[in-house]
Amino acid sequence: MARVELRFVCRHCGTEHAKWAGRCDGCGEWNSLVEEDAPKAVPKGLKGGRGRAIDLVSLDSNTASPERLSTGIQELDRVLGGGLVKGSAVLIGGDPGIGKSTIVLQASSALARLGYGVAYVSGEESIDQVQLRARRLGLHEVPVQLACATSIGDIIRTFDHAEAPDLLVIDSIQTMFVDNIDSAPGTVTQVRTSTHELIRFAKRRGTTVFLIGHVTKEGQIAGPRLLEHMVDAVLYFEGERGLQFRLLRAVKNRFGAANEIGVFEMAEEGLLEVPNPSSLFLEDRDSNVPGAAVFAGMEGTRPLLVEVQALVGTTAPGSPRRTVVGWDTARLAMLIAVFEARCGLVMGDRDVYLNVAGGLRIVEPGADLAVAAALMSSLLDRPVPEATVFFGEVGLAGEIRAVGHMQTRLKEAQKLGFQRAVLPEARRRSDRQSENDLLKQQSLGRLSQLVEVFGETDARQWVP
Repeated sequence: MARVELRFVCRHCGTEHAKWAGRCDGCGEWNSLVEEDAPKAVPKGLKGGRGRAIDLVSLDSNTASPERLSTGIQELDRVLGGGLVKGSAVLIGGDPGIGKSTIVLQASSALARLGYGVAYVSGEESIDQVQLRARRLGLHEVPVQLACATSIGDIIRTFDHAEAPDLLVIDSIQTMFVDNIDSAPGTVTQVRTSTHELIRFAKRRGTTVFLIGHVTKEGQIAGPRLLEHMVDAVLYFEGERGLQFRLLRAVKNRFGAANEIGVFEMAEEGLLEVPNPSSLFLEDRDSNVPGAAVFAGMEGTRPLLVEVQALVGTTAPGSPRRTVVGWDTARLAMLIAVFEARCGLVMGDRDVYLNVAGGLRIVEPGADLAVAAALMSSLLDRPVPEATVFFGEVGLAGEIRAVGHMQTRLKEAQKLGFQRAVLPEARRRSDRQSENDLLKQQSLGRLSQLVEVFGETDARQWVP
């Protein structure tokens, strides 16, 4: 019996290794090597006379803008940069039950209603299960071609003709396999090869391919990291399943802006668009409670106002607790250290709880000033002045640094009825206050000046 040769492939970058190791030599990740069968034939190098000359064009050549298909869902079109581009490949990932299949089915049905050809291939659920979801969403009468298959060869043979559909949905890419590869579906080689064949089909026929992907326990799309480099756009569904809000974020987009978000609300009839998420996130806010501050942030090109809640309390003997939901724990530790070193407020021996209301996760450093205001409000047991928003980055020296898009943030706050803004003293020339600004602006240069917002000159005398 012939001996089966084995190789070890990294799940993150796809680098091949002859033997197992704890760390990948390609990307440096630990415990990412998985065992797979080696290919039966190793391709040889190019021979003389092979290949053909390629055509070259200049950068200033006239090229038409890519043709887009509007999904009929404005929040999804915003994240995609204006709609689906013909011949592109879009990968969407998220936790189980977050709504990936629901949003894709809704977008497919919207395109089918407009007369586009749409095919939905499910590798996880049966046809009856997909039809049951369509009935629950009221989409069972939409002309979407439905199939249940897992072989990439069968799928491409079915749709690779002159009348190829405008949109092809694959649910999910981890269940697909290529016949001539001796490994199980979901392995690095199978996922990479299946995606490559689908992208080739998309470019050849001008079909937009929508790939649904699983995520790991760390929240990353399962499979090799190379998978995200192969596709044209990568979307992530964020949010807690116990909450009604869902955020669709573009982490990569070759045809639009990255970090753009779309906000949806989960309801019985599916995912509903939220055109003004700022008012929705602030709907249940109580301005008279200490420890709450409103942050005027930016998500992509969209201004978004969200409430930051903090609770500072006395700790039991032992190490104090640091519980953070929706923000970076390391950044909170840095902010507490700046409070102690630059403002004289001792917080290292206190329990600190921080929460971003609505299930939103903030990654922008401009939220530092709003978090600091919420912490100081809880520490002083005094509410933040009514109708006030905060934004600004805090440095290790205690300085308040400028952030971008200040005027956009202020306009959004003014539209929602806020009357005062606390912002960095240093700002760009394009963000200077204009005569038309109705918000009262209070500029801060140092974090120690934050106590002036609460009408105090020295907060240390008020801290118990």
